Parts: sequence; C-alpha cells; structure tokens
Amino acid sequence: MSQKSDKIRVSFEFFPPKNKEAVESLWFNIKRLEPLNPSFISVTYGAQGSTRENTHNLVKDIKKKTKLIPAAHLTCIGSSKSEIERIAEDYWNSGIRDIVALRGDKPKIQTKDFSDEFKYATDLILVLKKKYNFNITVSAYPEMHPDSVSLEQEYDVLKKKVDLGASKAITQFFFDPNFFTKFLDGAIKRGIKIPIIPGILPVTNCKKTIEFAKKMQCKMPNWLLKMFEGLDSEPETRKLVAATIVHDQCKILINEGIKDFHFYTLNRADLSFAICHILGLRTLKD
Repeated sequence: MSQKSDKIRVSFEFFPPKNKEAVESLWFNIKRLEPLNPSFISVTYGAQGSTRENTHNLVKDIKKKTKLIPAAHLTCIGSSKSEIERIAEDYWNSGIRDIVALRGDKPKIQTKDFSDEFKYATDLILVLKKKYNFNITVSAYPEMHPDSVSLEQEYDVLKKKVDLGASKAITQFFFDPNFFTKFLDGAIKRGIKIPIIPGILPVTNCKKTIEFAKKMQCKMPNWLLKMFEGLDSEPETRKLVAATIVHDQCKILINEGIKDFHFYTLNRADLSFAICHILGLRTLKD
C-alpha cells in the first residue's frame, strides 16, 4: 500500500447555511480553518439538492473572498441534462474548477419535475467532462454503499468513475481504520491509481452519529460507544473524547503511509482545528 507524501494535507467539508445567523457562523468557521492551508474546501447539497442555490452561492463566494479552493458538491438524481449543463457552465464561468460528483439520494416521492436522465454518478461525470475539464472528486465506500451487493461491485463502480475522468476519491466516514486500509489495498490491486482520501468524522453527537452510521451501514465499534457513555450533557468532554479518538484513528493511518485527510466538520471549526494541531499541522503564520 502506498499513498505517501512529504507532509500531512487536510481538506474540510461544510454544508450551506439556512439563515443569516448560520451564514455568520459558517464564515467564522471557514476563516478559522483557512490558515491551515487546506487542499480544498467542499460544500455539500442537502437531500435531493434541497440547498442547491445556497451551495452555488457559497462556493462562488469562497472563490471570490478567500484564497481557498472550493469544491462544489453536485448531485444528479432527479435532474435533467440541461439543468446540469447550465450549472456546470455557471461554475466554469465563475472560475470553479473542482466538483464532487455524486448520484445523490433517491427521493421517497417523485415530483412531477423529476427527471430520470441520470441514474448514477458516472452519468454525471460523463456530462461534466464532455465540455469542461473539471477536477472531479468522487465518493468511495470502504464498508460498501447501502445499495451495493458486494465489495467487488464497489471496486467496479469506482474503477468506472476513474476511467471516465475522476481524479480523486473521498471515502464515507468509518471508525475502524482497517476498513480503509483493506479497501485501499484492494483498489490498488485492481489498478485504481487515483488518491483515495479517508473521510474523518469527529463524533460530537453520539446519538445522531449512530443513526447516520446505521443509514450508511458504517459499523460503530462497542469500544467507541462506551467512550461516550454518560456524556450526553457534557459537550466539552465529548469534544475531548472525539479529538482523542480521531487522533488515534489518524495516527494509525499515518503509520500506514496515509497523509491526506478529509474532515467532515459539521460546520464546527474548533474540533477539526484542534485535531489538525495535535497531528502536527500548523497555521501558515506559525
């Protein structure tokens, strides 16, 4: 296994704000993490693209107001080809060169404007790469996507994404580093040569994380659950525990030669900043 580099690199994920107060908080958190010189900042969609316009505006604002590289999440399920082409053109003309290409969640109820032109993320990559030379990031699932029938299918899908032009992948979060290292070894053996970046989720709310992990079929070890027992009303202690767990997780991966990490910040900079500092990353002014 080899994804070695000279230093640790990090990237961060944010979701777009829903109100004025959230806007101010988000920009505070972005500015807090900017001195760490992240490789990129990704901005998510809501379910079924429910925050699409907010995502577009935030990505373009990050491009205008900071020196950061914004990577816009773009989902395709339910969208028409013309709609995706319009979004791609707008991003390209705004100087956005990085897109996280995703299928998106299938809606429980399809509205009258639902389009079936896109079924998979590979369909989206085809459209994005046809006219523009975007840097395409895709998803990967060390514990398998809930819709996958086998790990072999997971590798086949990732390989197809790469063949169509994806330049790197970010994994779904996981809590046992062995899942990532085994997945990476399998990808390399199958000729998948793009960087595969581990997605790291600091646990700040154990109950919500359990719910999300079940939805995504991510295993939460018993030892991790026990670490948070009795801390429901102790948010500061939970942060310390979360930082310790993520530090140990990342150190295991660093010892395996992994140097890139993608943090799911949940729009909270303090914990991600502290973890990066513990791992030896310093701000540009240090």
